[in-house]
Amino acid sequence: MDGTFAFFLPGVGPMELLIVGLVVLLLFGNRLPSVMRSMGRGITEFKKGVKGIEDEIDEAGKLEDSGSVQGKVSREPFKK
Repeated sequence: MDGTFAFFLPGVGPMELLIVGLVVLLLFGNRLPSVMRSMGRGITEFKKGVKGIEDEIDEAGKLEDSGSVQGKVSREPFKK
């Protein structure tokens, strides 16, 4: 066993993968640029969302450290 994709697709070598890739390219070649463009936009939006969440977490940590967190939760039980 040469180890080429052995863990992923046992019994499939580089030549078979090349043939499958060529068939996919022939079938979907004209649509690939638009698919890749859409994929890139989706990845960019995902990264922006993750960055926004990280920024919110960092901001909350800074506010908590400075003691100026609005609406602190009381440790005492609720009393009427």
